Amino acid sequence: MNSALLLPTVLAGSVLVTVVAGRAVDLLLRRVDARHPETPLWNLLRRCRRVLQIVLLAALLKGACQQIAWPPLRDNAAIVGRILSLALIGAGAWLIVAVVSAVVESGYARYATGTRDPARVRRVRTQVTLIMRVVTVVVAVVAAAAMLLVFPSFRALGTSLLASAGIIGIVAGVAAQSTLGNLFAGFQIAFGDMVRIGDTVVVAGEWGVVEDITLTFLAVRTWDERRITMPVSYFTTRPFENWSRGGVQMTGTVFLHCAHSTPVDLMRDKVHEILHACPEWDGRGWDLAVTETTPSTMVVRAIVTAKDADDLWTVRCAVREQLIGWLVEKHPEALPRILLDPASGAENANAAAERPTQP
Repeated sequence: MNSALLLPTVLAGSVLVTVVAGRAVDLLLRRVDARHPETPLWNLLRRCRRVLQIVLLAALLKGACQQIAWPPLRDNAAIVGRILSLALIGAGAWLIVAVVSAVVESGYARYATGTRDPARVRRVRTQVTLIMRVVTVVVAVVAAAAMLLVFPSFRALGTSLLASAGIIGIVAGVAAQSTLGNLFAGFQIAFGDMVRIGDTVVVAGEWGVVEDITLTFLAVRTWDERRITMPVSYFTTRPFENWSRGGVQMTGTVFLHCAHSTPVDLMRDKVHEILHACPEWDGRGWDLAVTETTPSTMVVRAIVTAKDADDLWTVRCAVREQLIGWLVEKHPEALPRILLDPASGAENANAAAERPTQP
């Protein structure tokens, strides 16, 4: 066959083999998934079909191009071979990451389904996320090194730098000590169970939910949808509040300043009525008591409970708003007032102004 016609034939054959192999693998995984519905692994592996086809196509073209004697292709065989090698290495790294991600995600899904403790689920999720990031970084570094070895000039450069690798490592470690500190702090957070994805924390005077943890930083989503990004070393070197530690249930307080004539018993009954009508109250407990007095007012504290921080905020706001409304409507005398006592000179002036004048 003419070499000019052999090239499109090889290309068409490689594409056809790739498509058929991809469809066959997808059909096989679909049947296995139907037989084993208890695990999502086989369905997740179906996402790797496209990457597998790219790897197979690059391998077929790399092997076939060496057998084609077409002059333009033979003259540029080195360049074409390097391009196909780079594509094969990149697609292979992509395939490895995709397969590992499917396996890890399947294991996490089965663990989350069979575990009722949300704290353990969040801990495993945090560890799985960081493990996947580490695997991705390692595979990317190895793939980049393999791509560099494709070029002969970089091989010589790597040989010459190998002798000074120790000095370069020391210099890099000193220069990037803060980055390395964050890296090790990320592992400490993941496997030390200090903070997990989904935990409610208070950092820098702001409370929010941990949204993402990487090897170097941690993102917290606040209640007003802002994102606070902090280095992970912050959580290993400074104290912080973790409201989800030991359970997400929380107890909160509502303080009101009332007059001394406030009917505390009726107020206590009203709090009980408000809580029973509030769906966010978890029913674990409540209380109302006078905790402090001043010459003009007394401080009434209501204690409420909820299943998490978001519901606790809603319960506190509901109790505060409805109690104030009830006092305004039913017991206005219980609202605090500021009494101003006029001076004696002002009283005499007002009395003289009110006294009728003699004709």
